[in-house]
Amino acid sequence: MALTAGIVGLPNVGKSTLFNAITKKHILAANYPFATIEPNVGVVIVPDKRLDFLNELYQPKSLVPTTFEFTDIAGLVSGASHGEGLGNKFLSHIREVDAIVEVVRCFEDKNIIHVNETVNPIRDIEIINIELVLADLEVVENRLNRIGKKAIMSKDKESLTELEVLTKIKESLLKNFPIRRMDLTTLEKEIIKPFNFLTSKPIIYMANVNEEDLLNKNNHHVINVEGYAEAENAKVIKVCAKIEEELSDLDDEEKNQFLNDLGIEESGLDKLIKATYSLLGLETFFTAGPDEVRAWTFKKGMKAPECAGIIHTDFQKGFIRAEIFSYYALEKYGNEKLVKEAGKVRLEGKDYLMQDGDICYFRFNV
Repeated sequence: MALTAGIVGLPNVGKSTLFNAITKKHILAANYPFATIEPNVGVVIVPDKRLDFLNELYQPKSLVPTTFEFTDIAGLVSGASHGEGLGNKFLSHIREVDAIVEVVRCFEDKNIIHVNETVNPIRDIEIINIELVLADLEVVENRLNRIGKKAIMSKDKESLTELEVLTKIKESLLKNFPIRRMDLTTLEKEIIKPFNFLTSKPIIYMANVNEEDLLNKNNHHVINVEGYAEAENAKVIKVCAKIEEELSDLDDEEKNQFLNDLGIEESGLDKLIKATYSLLGLETFFTAGPDEVRAWTFKKGMKAPECAGIIHTDFQKGFIRAEIFSYYALEKYGNEKLVKEAGKVRLEGKDYLMQDGDICYFRFNV
């Protein structure tokens, strides 16, 4: 279950520089609009210190962390939903991602062109968000035109329910109110799921600042973005794309030293991954042995058979039970033998809700 996020923003806000940094994939980053034409996709490893401990303990032949996939979308402009700046093409690339990361320029620099001439992050956010709303509105209206009369005439229950929820969504979008802020029932969410609405996706705002403002809590641009985000229960990550780019060329030891010198506890990428995991309700379980130690991403609330299915569909089909102990118990006692002797190994059945940090051995029979 690889996590996917689409990076969006106006031209020249630092999107591609940030993408280069966090994926170490040096794509074109230029000081002019539409330097990125096709969506660039990069995969990064999700940092997890628990893997270091498991690797040291088991000395496996293979160590497999979880991954985070970024898609860098070309700079959007006002009118993107109607094709301005090749916007329709770019918006379509975002529909398949799990979350949207919107990069917002929060620094002043006369040497870097701003597509709207001045730095105003709230205006920039609203330009992007309006385009996402308009793109969703077009999808809703097209669907309503297709099923509206047919649903009423046929009186088909499922069609009428779809008609009702799409009408409610249309009214919300016309008020510039994104779907993610609507109070939809579980059934309504299931009905609209196939549409992959842009404004239904959770969003994180990345406030791109200069180096001097990374530790400064008084940047008024960032304060404004935080206020805007709070109103829709979204998160804000403050980041300096230039520093992230420098960090990308360092090994782990050099990276930690650089962060310490700057007085920063963790990189912008690490903050972004943690925030996105929290936003999407994601957690990690492990499989561990001499052949392989591996981290697996699952959604909070998933049961043991579903998590077994993440490894292989046969594991879920023929699930018998799972032998489980906590990573934290293993860390405390030092090895599996001592964990078992302490009575911390459990056999769990089909109704067991998986927990973050579970180490599992799935028993199945197909």
